[in-house]
Amino acid sequence: MKQTKIAIVGYGQMGREIERQARRRGYEVTDIFDSNYPLDTSKSYSFDVAIEFTEPTQTVDNIKKLADMGKNIVVGTTGWLHEKEGVEKYITDSGTGLVWASNFSIGMQVFFRLVSRLSSIIDYEEAYDIFTHEFHHKRKKDSPGGTALSIGDRILKEVTRKHEIVTDSLQRMIEPEELHVTSTRGGEIAGTHMVIADSKADTVELTHRAKNRTGFASGSLVAADWIDGRKGFFEFGDALDRKWGLT
Repeated sequence: MKQTKIAIVGYGQMGREIERQARRRGYEVTDIFDSNYPLDTSKSYSFDVAIEFTEPTQTVDNIKKLADMGKNIVVGTTGWLHEKEGVEKYITDSGTGLVWASNFSIGMQVFFRLVSRLSSIIDYEEAYDIFTHEFHHKRKKDSPGGTALSIGDRILKEVTRKHEIVTDSLQRMIEPEELHVTSTRGGEIAGTHMVIADSKADTVELTHRAKNRTGFASGSLVAADWIDGRKGFFEFGDALDRKWGLT
């Protein structure tokens, strides 16, 4: 079986963890791109798939450069999805492949599906209100993060009485149709996400706690193997649904 050759775009804590995991598992890491060694569309590179974990302000430009090179891409950066439609067209027009996720942890992907199932049941039980909260380390720049917003979107798809995500700290009563998606930033928390369904009688909680960055790195390598040789624009969950027989 052909081993995917990997490039890493962004060499922060996530990039370093991806490198550790990749080398430990026998992947060839051909290039590591950062501010000192930027992507150069005039050069020829041997990697099959680039794994991009940078900053939201850099991501779309990186995607376009990689697509122009004919390279497939895994995108783990969050905060760029307001440009998703244009990026999808760029990937399609370039004939390359891209897989993205707000969270590449396999455990979080399981959590997403549990949230959807819980929400579909809560839709029948109006005694329960549902909301979500997340915790991340003090350096995370988006708040709420992309994972929290993805959780919120999954709740909205299932709970028909909720129509709108509200992320602000409210100085008023929340409206019944509003879904509160809130966040806390501090310390060194790798990532904790909670979904709570609460009634006068009891509380149902789902919680996912990332212990470190290992799960995100491992999932991004699974995604790299999956997108290698494929064309099109995909969400990581699509690949896992096929793997798990859910489609």
